[in-house]
Formats: sequence, C-alpha cells, structure tokens
Amino acid sequence: MVKKAGQWVGIRLRPHDLRRHAATFASRSNVPLEIISKVILRHSNLSTTQIYLGKVSDAEDIRWIENLYQRCCRMTPQIMWP
Repeated sequence: MVKKAGQWVGIRLRPHDLRRHAATFASRSNVPLEIISKVILRHSNLSTTQIYLGKVSDAEDIRWIENLYQRCCRMTPQIMWP
C-alpha cells in the first residue's frame, strides 16, 4: 500500500520512509529526542536515534513533502480510498 502511494505521487516510498520522516518532523517540531527515540521509533538506545535522524537531508524532506501534498491536495476522498 505504501509503495503504491509512492508510485502514485511519483516518489519511491517504503514503510521505513514514513517512519523516518515522522521522526524527522517530530525532531524539527522540537519534540524531545528521548520521546522520538522511545515512543515514535521504539529504539532502546538513544544513539541509534541520533544516527537515524542524521540520514535525512533537508532537500529530501522538502521534495518528499511537496510531492505528497501537491498530489494529495488535489485528490477527492473517493479517489484516495476507493
């Protein structure tokens, strides 16, 4: 389902990408790193989360979000969820 949604908006998208972007969004929204690590990502080690968040570039985030919103904002609920 996630891969299909990515194809629909013209990007390569995997379930892991959603997890990573959710964590990045939380981080940039000033959610404490401990919460991101333990609650969102379920990491047992905080250093794992620090490495994880370092892999997402600003350009990648912006491109992904712009593509997604451009497509989704034009959709109707019937098309999105048949």
